Amino acid sequence: MKPHKYLIKTLFFAILLTSFVFAHAQQQITQFKLANGLTVIVQPDKRAPTAVHMLWLRVGSMDEVDGTSGVAHVLEHMMFKGTPTVKAGEFSRQVAALGGRENAFTSKDYTGYFQQIPSNRLEDVMRLEADRFGNSQWADAEFAKEIEVVKEERRMRTEDSPRALMGEALNATIYTASPYRRPVVGWMSDLDAMTPADARAFFQRWYVPANAAVIVAGDVDVAQVKLWAEKYYGVVPTRPVPERKPRSEPLQAGIKRFEFKAQADQAYVAMAYKVPGLKAETLINADSQPDDALALTVLAAVLDGYSGARLDKALTQGEGAVANSAGAYNGLMGRGPQLFYLDGAPAKGKTAAQVEAALREQIALIAKNGVSEAELNRVKTQWVASEVYKLDSVMNQARELGSYWVQSLPVDAGARLIAKLRQVTSAQVQAVANTYFGDDQLTVGVLVPQPIDKTRKPRIAPVGARH
Repeated sequence: MKPHKYLIKTLFFAILLTSFVFAHAQQQITQFKLANGLTVIVQPDKRAPTAVHMLWLRVGSMDEVDGTSGVAHVLEHMMFKGTPTVKAGEFSRQVAALGGRENAFTSKDYTGYFQQIPSNRLEDVMRLEADRFGNSQWADAEFAKEIEVVKEERRMRTEDSPRALMGEALNATIYTASPYRRPVVGWMSDLDAMTPADARAFFQRWYVPANAAVIVAGDVDVAQVKLWAEKYYGVVPTRPVPERKPRSEPLQAGIKRFEFKAQADQAYVAMAYKVPGLKAETLINADSQPDDALALTVLAAVLDGYSGARLDKALTQGEGAVANSAGAYNGLMGRGPQLFYLDGAPAKGKTAAQVEAALREQIALIAKNGVSEAELNRVKTQWVASEVYKLDSVMNQARELGSYWVQSLPVDAGARLIAKLRQVTSAQVQAVANTYFGDDQLTVGVLVPQPIDKTRKPRIAPVGARH
């Protein structure tokens, strides 16, 4: 239910490198639009003869409608099932023959496709990807087979995981109007009822040039990438991006709480507070102060950003430990509403209620006393380090540029985030701890363990499963 924690690296070394790395990287980024509205972003990196090519769509599960949940992810699968000139499954085989690897991903906010190949084969994958972007075509029989693969993915990754199932229930409880209430993989009943026409309609509606961006990073020439983009992507016919209706979440009026029974070894508690997401203006306007979303992200790092952080020390260490694990995470940005998560699993002899109380206590302590400058500097340094080391990967460079484009942020948003982070003060962290952790903004889910069926055999990943 929460992404990975910050990585601990050589922190002070990273601080020294930060300014150089970001300045060097951002100066080289080139962004332009084709006549049909498609955005192209190029990040040269000549350190190795490899390149990453990605196609990002600003469409995900939040753009679905009730009754067809999961269709964005299903369509991602179907994009590998052929065009008039490429047979089903041939796309992946051709990329492998080029010495590359490829895959795709779907989230609430976006869908993405990528290939990492020797840089001298970039034109080949641009041709392949542009073909399926403009000409995806597959038989109903292919859909009938692939929808069963998706269903099995849901069974394996969600229905066989008590916490994943509770995570679905948590989102469905948190949100009333926001489309974030639906799972990315879709409800099983919707998958059962889904038709080839549903996937084709979603493709026609959202897979349009003005709703897409091509990201290229690695050992590439910008002028050459532009020529290939014009040649292969520029011929895709333009269509208008559908109007997106606002689906604002109504004000919550009281705590939401539920119990979730599932076969599990131990109890688990997840607490989700509604909080503001990062405002684009905060990064675009150099004179703006760090907003509350950044202060909340620093607060999460103080609680759970490194080994021995506050939650680790207070809840999981020593003879009186109440939890086997405890965590915090803030959703910094997204196209929909954001959440601040606290979670934990009780230690032997302890209860979920005791873990919840201990998590609340740690927030209350910061609301009362603030955080020390040493803690503040440590988490800032660690964030800078993670950003520096992240840029060492060409794949991460491309993913970062794609994610910023989805959020309508500038290509140098990473450097701007670092600059704003460094301005966050202890007083701001204390202020958000006092502001956003009332019960009227809170949803609590408690996993209540049920006896495990020990005769049940583990599932095997379905053939054709992606990610």
